[in-house]
Amino acid sequence: MLTNGKEEVIKSCISLPELNAQVFCRSSNNITRTECCFSDFCNNITLQLPTAAVSPSPAHWGPVELTVVVTVPVCLLSIAFTLAICAWHGRQCPYRKSKRQSIEEPLSDGSLVNTGKSLKDLICDMSTSGSGSGLPLLVQRTIARTIIVQELVGKGRFGEVWRGKWCGEDVAVKIFSSRDERSWFREAEIYQTVMLRHENILGFIAADNKDNGTWTQLWLVSEYHEQGSLFDYLSRNAITIDGMIKLALSVISGLAHLHMEIVGTQGKPAIAHRDIKSKNILVKKNETCAIADLGLAVKHDSVLNTIDIPQNPRVGTKRYMAPEILDDTINTEIFESFKRADIYSLGLVYWEIARRCSVGGIIDEYQLPYFDMVSSDPSLEDMRRVVCEQKLRPNIPNQWQSCEALRVMGRIMRECWYTNSTARLTALRIKKTISQLYIAADFKS
Repeated sequence: MLTNGKEEVIKSCISLPELNAQVFCRSSNNITRTECCFSDFCNNITLQLPTAAVSPSPAHWGPVELTVVVTVPVCLLSIAFTLAICAWHGRQCPYRKSKRQSIEEPLSDGSLVNTGKSLKDLICDMSTSGSGSGLPLLVQRTIARTIIVQELVGKGRFGEVWRGKWCGEDVAVKIFSSRDERSWFREAEIYQTVMLRHENILGFIAADNKDNGTWTQLWLVSEYHEQGSLFDYLSRNAITIDGMIKLALSVISGLAHLHMEIVGTQGKPAIAHRDIKSKNILVKKNETCAIADLGLAVKHDSVLNTIDIPQNPRVGTKRYMAPEILDDTINTEIFESFKRADIYSLGLVYWEIARRCSVGGIIDEYQLPYFDMVSSDPSLEDMRRVVCEQKLRPNIPNQWQSCEALRVMGRIMRECWYTNSTARLTALRIKKTISQLYIAADFKS
């Protein structure tokens, strides 16, 4: 480009998805010249502006040229004067507020690292819609590529979860193998749904693909919660009645937000999780929960009445599958079917939580649902026999009747486990009931 009569060159690399989706190669005669290339090291070329860029002005000016010569300096002086006033008042001018990082400009790491802001502040400031749909792509890539991976904290069928550091803050890095690209893309897409951000849904930070020439790693960066999953937390800790209510309320608050449709130009579609279980729920430092692992989630478009089902070979976890999924009678044409299946799974998670409560000094050891009916790795046939044919459900102990909170939780579980999915409670109904328990417990304390 020509800047103050001096040529400047900027070169940068972007990924093919970004190139295909957002980048346009444009040149302006005599001022800029842009070249886009697609092979390795192809930007190792020398660009020069046409010689016309520095050719002298015509000797004879007509009315149009004279008008331009007079008007442009006046406009420039006016703009300079306006900017000077803005700077003097110490405010950001509308001109600067409207300026956005171009997809073609390289983003320096220092522009993020030296701001002194936490990740939470960055996400609040830079979310494109202001409603939690995620950071701009280049910001995500800059964050992901300045993370130092430190410690392996978990493994699953999708890959691994590592604890990493970004500017002194802990983050979780979920690393998918290249064969699970569809799962990675789907989860990143769901997390960036407009208005999805919620205190009881895992906070998404960035997605990026790391290619070193021999293999590709697919990264999903999110908030880090050192207490681990609800499964880990309940395995290690017994809980109080108040602790149970707090965990249960935060889980249903997150699920109710997922299930809820928000209507508007920047609205949020209704989303069903499809893999609710204690290992996919994380426990935060304040002993509340955040729902994670949205790779199997489905979205509902109420305007077109369509369901966005991912082309993903994975299925939910067999132990937590609703009866209609196990016997293959679920109506996938109706979105409510997926929400009702989530509610069944939620009832099992509540059973896991309630068992770890102390009742009269008695605390049951942690167990998975149906631990006494099927093996540690049950097949679909095992679960179908127990849940659909024998119509068995986890045992609700009699001693729960002696405690009002546990009695209410037991009733909620039974109403989540109905074989007839239409009879199950809705997320909002459950949230209202547990909110009343929470208020009553808070009032007593």
